Amino acid sequence: MKTILVSAVALIDRDGRVLLAQRPEGKSMAGLWEFPGGKVEPGETPEAALIRELQEELGIDTWQSCLAPLTFASHSYQGFHLLMPLFACRKWQGTPLGREGQALKWVRVQDLRSYPMPPADIPLISVLRDWL
Repeated sequence: MKTILVSAVALIDRDGRVLLAQRPEGKSMAGLWEFPGGKVEPGETPEAALIRELQEELGIDTWQSCLAPLTFASHSYQGFHLLMPLFACRKWQGTPLGREGQALKWVRVQDLRSYPMPPADIPLISVLRDWL
């Protein structure tokens, strides 16, 4: 089974809320809410991939020094295995906007379970709750 490496981030605002992005129509698992991020390209570090993805998807800039490794997900989907480091980030430049048509929502950590998420993201909620 092929392993896919995806880097994700819990963007945390001044009020302690976490940003979720809704997967747009036409993508697998459309309508589910997830932590922003994307695939790590060959030769790219998870941090570099996340910095690139945040610029492309949300129009914000951050730096490797602002990405704190928090936990990771390891989940088998049909046809591939997902390995996804989750970073926490409290500092960035710009205002997050859904540049690829995805809806965005700032969510209190205690309310994260109210949002339908991909199976790989669900175990990350309890780590975030305990950390925040």
